Amino acid sequence: MRILIAEDDPMIGKSVQGALRQEGYAVDWVQDGLAAELALRNGVYDLLLLDLGLPRKSGLAILQALRARHDQTPVLILTARDAIPDRVAGLDAGADDYLVKPFDLNELNARIRALARRRSGRPTPFIEHGGLHVDPASHAVQLDGVPVTLSAREFSLLTALLENPGVPMSRAQLEDRIYGWGEEVESNTVEVYVHSLRRKLGAGWIRNVRGVGYLIPKQP
Repeated sequence: MRILIAEDDPMIGKSVQGALRQEGYAVDWVQDGLAAELALRNGVYDLLLLDLGLPRKSGLAILQALRARHDQTPVLILTARDAIPDRVAGLDAGADDYLVKPFDLNELNARIRALARRRSGRPTPFIEHGGLHVDPASHAVQLDGVPVTLSAREFSLLTALLENPGVPMSRAQLEDRIYGWGEEVESNTVEVYVHSLRRKLGAGWIRNVRGVGYLIPKQP
């Protein structure tokens, strides 16, 4: 999952970015409204964490413009404005959720997982595919009931492929899902993680599509 944080407080922005990267998310961070708009127009994000009190352009204006152009990117508002009218205005402008500062990082992570689940249309908190059982909350993976230990980025790549079984993802798309701005990406990074996942899960779980990328086959 690739996340954009629009937050002008350096301490909050840096800490949230660091915490989410440890969870295996690709996370970009901007500190004003115009930078947020530019990032949203030039990048593809699975979630926007949006502060309302941004300089240069307010979070509410960004949200309204996003929905006006029919951009369905999920938006979770993070703000110190806890008055009911502020919450109503944010939700009515098109936000999917609203979290008041200060907040607990565990709760933030739970809300992110809930939004991801809602976007994919998945009714349960787990991902089931064939004999594979994936728990996004704990990063626990089991194959035919046997635990499989994955690194954070292996887990991110696996869940990205599991979002649309049978649909190939290019190397660039997968890199975008596991790396944020400023993180060093080796030329063969995706291939290394795919090789590791095949070694742990079995060679048949991830297939090459020549000239396109990789996919997890649909269930028979």
